[in-house]
Amino acid sequence: MHVARADRGASAPEVKEGAEPAVLVRAAVAPLHAEPRASSEQVSQSVAGHLATILDVRDGWRRVRLGDGYEGWMHEGYLEGRALSADESEGWNARARYSLGCTVLDSASGMERALPLGARVAHDATLVVGEALDAQELRRRLPATGIGIGVSAARWFASTSYQWGGITPWGADCSGMIQTMFAMHGLLLPRDARQQAELGAALALDAAAWEPGDLLFFSDRADGRITHVALVAPERTLMHVAIGRGGFAMEHIDNVTDPYTVALMGRLRGARRVL
Repeated sequence: MHVARADRGASAPEVKEGAEPAVLVRAAVAPLHAEPRASSEQVSQSVAGHLATILDVRDGWRRVRLGDGYEGWMHEGYLEGRALSADESEGWNARARYSLGCTVLDSASGMERALPLGARVAHDATLVVGEALDAQELRRRLPATGIGIGVSAARWFASTSYQWGGITPWGADCSGMIQTMFAMHGLLLPRDARQQAELGAALALDAAAWEPGDLLFFSDRADGRITHVALVAPERTLMHVAIGRGGFAMEHIDNVTDPYTVALMGRLRGARRVL
């Protein structure tokens, strides 16, 4: 399961990307660290084409705030060198396309770059393989429905390995997958499971009350603090990314022959509807 730390990363209220001068993430996947050193804990990630607001500078590292309000340290090598004005940031966000897992041709180097789900690419970028959609087409293809979110999770995260702090199909933790999938379907959620557990409307801890797209929250702590999140799927199943499964898994909640599933459901602490 996704084991929560007491202070995984500093978070702030959600902010709109482009509201302040910011820099673009250059790397396909850029780790966000708890401290300004590569050996420190990865608390989250950002992906290419997203904006990061610089809060502090220290020895080649930048303390940044990501678009979801999460703060941490990112090495300058993952970032573009030039800061964008608020107008430039707004223009980029309005025109850049969303990667569905594509490879683009870098016009400067002539090299191909693979980009994960959710990365942003220039509206005129040359795609070698895969798709990148503008916001309008993304909303048409990926509507904000519980069934749709579940289909997308199974499509893109089915072979994902567990990675603490990860947010992409190349490696994710439980809340990272949930945040990315809901974002691709037009719904911005906070980063951590315990934050996500404060959203929407509370549901009874009874599968009869759940619908596809609802979120289930679990705890393996004596104080009941939320440490894990899963997505409700049809036919009394759930989807999640869990270290106990090594990555993405689907569970039949009534499976009493699987010790893992029995233990997981025994740690159920909440259910929420956020759609």
